[in-house]
Amino acid sequence: MKERIKLFGIIGLFWLVFFITGRIVFLIFHFNLTAALSAKEILTVLFLGLRMDFAMAGDWLLLTGLLLACSILFDSVKLFYYLHNGFTVVLVLISTLIIVADMELYRHWGFRLNTTPLFYISTEAAGSVSALTYLILFLNFIFLTGGFLWFYFKKISLRFLDLQPVKKTQAIVMLLITASLIIPIRSGFGVAPLNTGMVYFHKTKAFPNHAGINVVWNFFKSVTTKGEGRYPSNFSDSKKSGEYLKQLVSTDKPAPSLLRTEKPNVILIILESFTSKIIEPLGGMKDVTPSINALIHEGILFDHFYASGDRTDKGIISILSGYPAQPRSSIIKYPEKTQSLPYLSKVFSKAGYSTSFMYGGNIGFANMESYFTTAGFDHITDDDAFESNLNNTKWGVQDHYVFERQLLELDTAKTPFFNVMLSLSSHEPFDVPLDPPFMKGNDEVSLFLNACHYTDKSLGDFIAKAKRKPWWDNTLIIITADHGHRLPNAEESNDKERFKIPMLWVGGALTKQDTIIHTLAGQTDIANTLLGQVHKTDSTFIFSKNLLAPDTKSFAVYVFQNGFGYIDNKNETLYDFDLRGYIKEGNQDDLIWGEAYMQALFTDYNNR
Repeated sequence: MKERIKLFGIIGLFWLVFFITGRIVFLIFHFNLTAALSAKEILTVLFLGLRMDFAMAGDWLLLTGLLLACSILFDSVKLFYYLHNGFTVVLVLISTLIIVADMELYRHWGFRLNTTPLFYISTEAAGSVSALTYLILFLNFIFLTGGFLWFYFKKISLRFLDLQPVKKTQAIVMLLITASLIIPIRSGFGVAPLNTGMVYFHKTKAFPNHAGINVVWNFFKSVTTKGEGRYPSNFSDSKKSGEYLKQLVSTDKPAPSLLRTEKPNVILIILESFTSKIIEPLGGMKDVTPSINALIHEGILFDHFYASGDRTDKGIISILSGYPAQPRSSIIKYPEKTQSLPYLSKVFSKAGYSTSFMYGGNIGFANMESYFTTAGFDHITDDDAFESNLNNTKWGVQDHYVFERQLLELDTAKTPFFNVMLSLSSHEPFDVPLDPPFMKGNDEVSLFLNACHYTDKSLGDFIAKAKRKPWWDNTLIIITADHGHRLPNAEESNDKERFKIPMLWVGGALTKQDTIIHTLAGQTDIANTLLGQVHKTDSTFIFSKNLLAPDTKSFAVYVFQNGFGYIDNKNETLYDFDLRGYIKEGNQDDLIWGEAYMQALFTDYNNR
């Protein structure tokens, strides 16, 4: 019996070392983020991470314990030797695949791997990873699988064959020992089971908290957790949250008209990943976006504007439905919910507008086809509408071709029209035809800046040609972004600078130029600000305020994977749902506004 207990412990140690090694590999892969930590912080990550490593090792060790108990009931252990070898190989391969995939995806998503990326994996993974990165990830996969499987078969596996027969009643002892794994699996004797918040310790940096998470545990937890489509009803006072939300978004005074006509054509251009960090008038880098920089003097710039979320699908819904992003999930995954959302396209259609959407990529990405179909656009153009030789990048058709197609379609569109265009060339892997390049080099930052410079040039060419069209004088163009970006800097995933984006109004229909509006706002506010100019604000866009009303509240809310940020003229607060508390806390009396906003969102989301 001692041999079985000893083997049980050795295999448990094998899994524990495997997961510790996986965490160390993760820290090395993200050396730029790890280097910003002190030695004490790195040791704290490793120490706290042991709780989750013990838990995951306990999960995998359950199978070993059951096989060892069963082996007592039979005279031969060969069957259990082969069974244990088989599932050990499978578990090592699965665990390593999760660890390695997470290493790269964390750079883009800013949170440890769960089931969310599976929603995008068919196109997102292939389109965003360079060949060199694939090679590095493959070498890491070989290192973990090859190294640990070699050690297992060399030092552990054959011990099964050396097990001696014992009394059949000893199987009960082995089962009791296996059952005791509930202690490390739950991480103690307390009422609350293990959760990611237990490894959180840093109040200002997200990376050390994330690094402490066992990503294999995190992934399977998200797979097995039910009710992902619901949010808590008690985060804040659910009865009062709706009233507080009304106070935040409602206005009594009429907004001044900035348009020459009551029924202008409206073009909404949504630029992929266009962070304010690359736009000089918004405090960003010089010369990356000369076209936008020049257009600012021809229109109205909103210089404190924020994305609601950090993904394209979240940004699209925030803009077109005035609906905020949600933590940990996206409403676009649930067509039964999105069908009840308000849509700008439907409002304009009822007002007599022709409506169209244009995108150079696959409209089926991230369930967007379901959303846009429900939105009722009269016409949708995606990559299938272009000649195959133009569809020559990982994401689809390059932006300048799409802008050219947009001009052709607008020339024949029934007026007034409401047209939405989503660009794609400034998405990883930043494959653009820019010669000469804006930045020399093949590093990620240079490629990103080149791609943004290219899209800016394509936009500038589109505007220049549009000005010569007969519909220009009666047209309002709104330029914004689907979300911000981690590049060119490396802020935390919850940093507000990653969410700050441009919103610029230009076009022949505008009565004002060279104007800057400083009101804090977000993507959800586009709906009622625009409708206030061309029609009337719409009460179904319950999260949208009219930015141009004299009495509008200056605030913005942005949502990241596990929390949200709330900003107004006096406060900036940052809440983390895993930490179950504030990372950044402003005036105590004003915390209610962000909490009420999120509770109103949770309640509305659950009820759809």
